[in-house]
Amino acid sequence: MPYKHNEPRRHKIPKAKYKVGNWREYNRALRQRGSLTVWVTPEALATWTPAQTGRRGWPLAYSDLAIETGIMLRLAMGRPWRQTKGLLRSIVQLLGLDVPVPDDTTLARRSARLPLTTALKTPTGPVDVVIDSSGLKVFGAGEWCHEKHGGKPRRSWRRLHLAVDPESGNVLAAELTTTEDGDASQVGPLLDQIAGPVRAVLADGAYDGEPVYQTIAERHADATVIIPPRCTAVLSDTATTAPMQRDKHIQLLAEKGRLGWQTATGYGKRALGETAFFRYKTLIGHRLQARTLSAQKVEARIACAVINRMTSLGMPASRKLA
Repeated sequence: MPYKHNEPRRHKIPKAKYKVGNWREYNRALRQRGSLTVWVTPEALATWTPAQTGRRGWPLAYSDLAIETGIMLRLAMGRPWRQTKGLLRSIVQLLGLDVPVPDDTTLARRSARLPLTTALKTPTGPVDVVIDSSGLKVFGAGEWCHEKHGGKPRRSWRRLHLAVDPESGNVLAAELTTTEDGDASQVGPLLDQIAGPVRAVLADGAYDGEPVYQTIAERHADATVIIPPRCTAVLSDTATTAPMQRDKHIQLLAEKGRLGWQTATGYGKRALGETAFFRYKTLIGHRLQARTLSAQKVEARIACAVINRMTSLGMPASRKLA
C-alpha cells in the first residue's frame, strides 16, 4: 500500500514474510543464469556469418544476430567490449569452432545501428499489462565527486518505459526516450508492441487522463483500465447516463476510499511493475553504457531480452505466511 496512507501507523504494521515453495528449482535456475550456453546458442552460431547478397560493396563479416549475441553476453556478464571479445573468443575456442570473432570496435560500431529486431516475449493468451517508467543514468560526474568538488552536475538521464506481464514477470514491450517525453505519450507505442489481446492495463496516477483511456480503447476496446484518478478528478458530463471507466473509478473511490478501491480493483498488482525495474537495475545496472540515443535504445531493448531469458529459466513461487 502507498506510504502516504500508512505513514501514521507504519510502526505498527509488521513486515510481511514470504516463503519460497520451489527453492530447489529456483536455485537450479539461478545457477543456469551463469551458463554460457544460455547466451551463446546454436542458433546464433549457425547464422554467425551472413549469406552473400550479391550487392555491390564490401559484405558484412558478422550477422546482426552475432552482434546481438555479443551485446547480450556483455550485458549479462557486465563486461566492457574488450573483455566481451575475449570471452567470445574463449567460447569459440572451447567449442572448437572455426568462426571469426568480432573485435570490440566492430561490436561498439554495429551496436549503434543494430535494428531493433529482438523480439520480446509474445503472450499466448489475454494478459494483464502493468505500465511504468524509471530513469537510467547516462554520463556525468557521480554524486560523491559532485559533493566533494561542487560545480554544476552534468549527469544526464534517459527514461525507460516498460510493459510487464505481472503473472510471469516477462517484459512484453520496452521504449527508451529522453526525459522530455512524458509517460502518458508512450502508452500507445508500448501497446503496439504487444502481439495479442490485453485483458487489463494497470498504471499509477501519472497516467491518469482521458487521452490514456482513449489510447487504450483504440487498441483494446474490451480492456479494463485500472489507473487511480487524481484527488482533483471530477465526473464527466455523461457520468449519470453512460459512465466511462474513469467515472466508475471516481465513484468507487468516493464510496470505499483509496485503500478500498485498491482492494476492489486489484490495483496491488501494479507493484510488480516496480519489481521489474528492480530486477533490471540489479541484473543490468542503473546506467546505460552506450553514448548515443540510438545505441542506448538497442542496449535497453536487448537488456529486456536478457531479463526475459533469465525469467524463462525459472522464477520463485512464494506464498505469504500468515
